[in-house]
Amino acid sequence: MGAEISGVDLSRNLDGAELADVRQALLDHCVIFFRDQAMTPEQQLTFARRFGAISIHPYGPSVPGHPEVMRVFKEKDDKVNFGGGWHSDMTFMEKPPLGSILYAIDVPPVGGDTMFANQYLAFDALSPGLKRTVEALNGVHSANAQYGVDGLSEANRHNDQRSMKPKTSDDAKTATVHPVVRTHPETGRKALYVNVGFTQRFEGWTKDESRPLLRWLYEHCAKPEFTCRFVWTKGAAAFWDNRCTQHYALNDYHGHRREMYRVTIEGDRPR
Repeated sequence: MGAEISGVDLSRNLDGAELADVRQALLDHCVIFFRDQAMTPEQQLTFARRFGAISIHPYGPSVPGHPEVMRVFKEKDDKVNFGGGWHSDMTFMEKPPLGSILYAIDVPPVGGDTMFANQYLAFDALSPGLKRTVEALNGVHSANAQYGVDGLSEANRHNDQRSMKPKTSDDAKTATVHPVVRTHPETGRKALYVNVGFTQRFEGWTKDESRPLLRWLYEHCAKPEFTCRFVWTKGAAAFWDNRCTQHYALNDYHGHRREMYRVTIEGDRPR
């Protein structure tokens, strides 16, 4: 889980062989890291577009003048960060992202690491009986718990404690159904595909009925043996495959600021 790649300058237009190597490394390791990069938002977008169309986060703020680049930041006096819990990005969408490229603009002197969890390994570790059970289930995903307008959403509860204030919307109530076990469209491997941020229940089950198994799966998906942890440095970049990973931005750097630029690549409908 995870690999650091050297000798690649993401600010220039990679040739076909270099791009193929990066793509294969992503498929092999689920998340890949690059140090000492120097990218403008345009260069970050150019690199991302080599993998697909750009997906814009419907609730997150963007870099001024660059609506396709999300600005993820926490100021030194903020108490709550963005992404501070295990999740896969935007699984409330019909076509959730293929992946994201996160680029470090400003990092704290210590802390602010990001953890990643391999959902291939999470599925592989299940017993044969539980594999059969979850493969027969679909999950109902929604953004309402994070970005809803009912006053109970994560954004409503925490935006007064952070400078980065995701939008809320009545549209967040929209539900989307995805398989609990998805097959990766490029590798053909099976991965668990539920996350505490956006999976509300199993299709055909009530929330109360779904809760015990979902809670077990959430804990299982993030077992330490499935994870890696990246220590950020200024100019570092992470590129994760959202189809087979979860991630968690640690909030352990109070009194310091952290700023990242994120570009997200459109994916396909999970199957």
